[in-house]
Amino acid sequence: MQETPESAAAAPVEAAPARFDTLPLDAKLLRAVADSGYLTMTPIQAKAIPIVLEGRDVMGAAQTGTGKTAAFSIPLLQRMLKHENPSVSPARHPVRALVLAPTRELADQVADNVKKYAKHTQLRSVVVFGGIDMKPQTAALKAGVEVLIATPGRLLDHIEAKNCVLNQVEYVVLDEADRMLDIGFLPDLQRILSYLPKARQTLLFSATFSPEIKRLAQSYLQDPILVETARPNQTASTVEQRFYSATDDDKRAIIRQILKDRAIRQAIVFGNSKLGVARLARSFERDGLRTAALHGDKSQDERLKSLEAFKRGEVDVLVATDVAARGLDIADLPAVFNYDVPFNAEDYVHRIGRTGRAGASGLAVTLVTRSDARLVADIEKLIKRKIDLDPFELQDSRPPRFERERRRPEEEEGSSRPAPRTAFRPPAPPRDPFFDKPYEASAAGGEPPAWEKAKAAAPAVKGLSSHIKPKKQVAALFGAKKPAPAES
Repeated sequence: MQETPESAAAAPVEAAPARFDTLPLDAKLLRAVADSGYLTMTPIQAKAIPIVLEGRDVMGAAQTGTGKTAAFSIPLLQRMLKHENPSVSPARHPVRALVLAPTRELADQVADNVKKYAKHTQLRSVVVFGGIDMKPQTAALKAGVEVLIATPGRLLDHIEAKNCVLNQVEYVVLDEADRMLDIGFLPDLQRILSYLPKARQTLLFSATFSPEIKRLAQSYLQDPILVETARPNQTASTVEQRFYSATDDDKRAIIRQILKDRAIRQAIVFGNSKLGVARLARSFERDGLRTAALHGDKSQDERLKSLEAFKRGEVDVLVATDVAARGLDIADLPAVFNYDVPFNAEDYVHRIGRTGRAGASGLAVTLVTRSDARLVADIEKLIKRKIDLDPFELQDSRPPRFERERRRPEEEEGSSRPAPRTAFRPPAPPRDPFFDKPYEASAAGGEPPAWEKAKAAAPAVKGLSSHIKPKKQVAALFGAKKPAPAES
């Protein structure tokens, strides 16, 4: 059958992804992008980069894992190339661009990307965050940097210590701004933005945009352009989302069985509390899995070492709180498990966004108990999708240990399994029958008790009652000579 022109026009033709070399970028930046292995742009990059190059304020909303970092870092580096110079004087390298991130891990990752894209230029960059010594950060700031990536708290520490001056900042990026508001950084953001010049270009990039974020944008952005590549809070279509009903006792066994059945090499397991994450990591370690924990009580060095070990493949399971749910880019991560349903529905989008990045497929498993009904309803409302809870059959159908111990021996008679052995009890110590006899008084005319003998042997002292004990001759205790008896 021959296709008519009308039917041909009706069939949608997907446009080929735009290439980076079609953008008006400097050859040094294009070479760095090619060295990173990127040739074509993601949708958020194709829409945002030309607008940022024009100098407009941008609110960028895209699914996590779609390249938001490159969408703001590459055009800002292009605009700052006019300030590039080989001088060693710190005065020739003032802070021109400020990038604020909610967590240390995200700030460190953004800094790595900025250094990767600026490696063929003479633009300097540095990252500052809490949890480590300020002295190396202070030395780097005093030497002069054009791009400063920071968490709000540590940046305020450096501002109060007069380690950095922000009066020449031309570009400001608020990355994952909704997360910064969630953890209470709004007062810190307002203080930091008050130190900056009014004439600047401001960019907000996040996977979600709440009404609070839009109010923040109205206060600090000038006529911003909203850039969206998908509906806000939408999850990636490449991620297979499964919800299983489970009890707290079965959650760990379900995760182990899924890892085994699907031959999953690495996975992130998310929990809601720092103490729960630490305990769960130790339990997985006892199960024979190479495990690392990532939560807020860990020092920054420990957190970075755990992440690097996971990226190198030296760790099978990374058990983490939501500190790892934002912005972490781990290549080819096959699966994410929600051991606990997140309290905040938006955190669900960011958790499962660690897998299925850059178009790859991924698996997201959420384990739901009876008490999680309200949290699951919040997720349904956010992602606008009905969630079906599936039962999960464990291969080992034995009851929990406490139930097996409570079973009576007569219940086990019908089964082929042997009855459990009785608990070991140590033998009783030998007993002397003499001490089991009741007290018997001595016969009449027998010897008096020992205390009566001592009383009878003591010489009576004239003038004293028999109930008053005589004074001891203390001097005799220290080796003194006994006084001579008085002559009568």
